[in-house]
Order: sequence, then C-alpha cells, then structure tokens
Amino acid sequence: MSLEDWGWDAGWAAAFSSLAGPQAAAARVIDERRGVYGVAAADGEFDARLPGAVRRRAAARADLPAVGDWIALERVRGERSALVRAVLPRRSKLSRRAAGEALEEQIIAANLDEVFIVAALDADFNERRLERFLASCREGGAEPSLVLNKLDSCADPAPFLARARALAAGAAVLAVSARSGAGLDALAARIGPGRTAAFVGSSGVGKSTLVNRLLGAERQRTGLTRAGDGRGRHTTTRRELVRLPGGGLLIDTPGLRVMAPWESERGLSGSFPEIDALAASCRFQDCAHHAEPDCAVKAAAESGALAPQRLSAWRKLRDEAERKRAEEARRRWKNPKGAR
Repeated sequence: MSLEDWGWDAGWAAAFSSLAGPQAAAARVIDERRGVYGVAAADGEFDARLPGAVRRRAAARADLPAVGDWIALERVRGERSALVRAVLPRRSKLSRRAAGEALEEQIIAANLDEVFIVAALDADFNERRLERFLASCREGGAEPSLVLNKLDSCADPAPFLARARALAAGAAVLAVSARSGAGLDALAARIGPGRTAAFVGSSGVGKSTLVNRLLGAERQRTGLTRAGDGRGRHTTTRRELVRLPGGGLLIDTPGLRVMAPWESERGLSGSFPEIDALAASCRFQDCAHHAEPDCAVKAAAESGALAPQRLSAWRKLRDEAERKRAEEARRRWKNPKGAR
C-alpha cells in the first residue's frame, strides 16, 4: 500500500520536503491511543511516539498530532516503531472548544474534505445542535453535509428533511438507513478515491453502523438500541481513520453531545445566510442584532419573516465568540509572554 492510498499528493510532498530532514519519512495518523499514534507509512502501519522535546515545543494542545494529520517521523532502528518529529500544516480541521474551564482548542480530526454530520430521524433530531456542528465544520474549512439516519424506522421523514434543508445553508442533506442500506450509494459516492471524510454527531445516531456498511465488514463495534427511546448505545471510544473499498478514507469519531465551536464568529459566516442577507439593511455595519436601532434582522424576527429560533442561535454563537475574545485578552494581559 502506498502513501497515495492514504491521501498523499504533490501538495503534501512539497510541504514535507520543506519541513522534514533527510532521514525523515512521511506518514498519516490513523488512530491515537493514550499518547501512542497509529500511523500509516509507505512501508506499512505501526506505532509512533511523541518525544518530550516535540511536545514541549508545541504552543498548545492543538499543535500536537491528531487523527488525519500528516507527519514527519524518524524510524527507531531495529524496531517496528517511530518517533514523531513534526506535523505538516493542516489544510482543514474539525475542532471545538475543549470541555472544562480552560480556554483550549480540541482537534477532532484533521485534513478533511467533507464532514458528515449524522443525526437520527427520531427524538435525537435537534436543529440547534446541528447548527453548531455546521458552524464548526465551516470554521475549519471542511465541506459539511447532513446525514439523517434511521430512515427505515421513520414513518414520515419529509418534515425532518424540510427542517434540515432550512438550516443546511446549501449543505447536502442525505436520508439513509444503516439497517436497510437505503441511500448508502449516494453517501459512498461522495467519498471518492483519495478523499477524506469524517462522521460526527451525538451518541447513538448510528455512525459506527454506517461505517460498517460502507466497509462491508463489522469492523466498528456497535450497540443495540435502548428499549426506552430506541436510541443506540454509545460504543465508539476513539477516533480512527479507515480505508473504504472504493478508495475513500473515513474517520469515525466518538459521540459528541456538546459542540462548542472554537472560532464561533468565523463559523457563522455562511451558516446563517438569511441573517447575513438581512444584516445588509441594518443601520450599523457591526450590528449585533440585539438592541441597536433600525436593525433589519430583529425587525424580521419580530414580524415572523425570520424564525426567532435562528436569530437566538446566531446570537448565542456570536456571544460565545465575544466571551472567547475577552478570555483571550485577559490571558494575554496576565501572561503576555506565554499567550498565543
């Protein structure tokens, strides 16, 4: 198997040659297990470790390798292992604000062409959560698509599809069934040879079952649905990059109940096109659509021309961006040398 089978191209080769030393080899991170990285190189798959010096050189957690990253590594003589020496600059990423009080970015997956945001056609369907996933994808540079699973158990999918298209802002919306296989051909067609995609979504929506159907094998562990609400039990515990039979590459991820975009304001661009269009008529160019006079967005929400829930979601994401900027400013003031 060659590096090209894992998505390597001329652009990656140029980035590698400008960054790596003469003894370095290129590899892609395909999984991570407690600080040990599973990597795929030209001579096969093996484990790689991160030396302390490289870890200390990282300015933030987000600078460390993530699943999907291309890295430069040094083989350990006489062993089937290697040391990570550098991470190639990412073309795209999917990240969020890490859980907890610390202001820290968590990279979920790197170098993605497309992110499939998976939801279920049942009680799990939550428009506000989907808006956050869409914003997170757009801020990181990957193309988002909505995948509505469990078509086989939904008596009337039309209302769900209409709601999904209303908030998709141009993103593709696919209805599928991991159980029956309905819609999977259209999904697989979007992950062509050399393309890297990821499945994200909350626990129990069927991401791992979809991966197994696309692989044609029971590789990812799945759980039975709960009797009380019909939702699947969470089984995926780590991120993993796998190759599909057609040559595409897919990253399965653990369920994410909370998705706090890292750069909320950047992710807003393109996620709320109806608000962007209305904002052009506001009196102030930097209108926050709260209490400003002559706000076209607020007027549209009050008249019913704009769904109030969409404006509320936009405000929450923008407010999060404002709070993050304030936290960063405080951190720079307290530690001007250590802040990024």
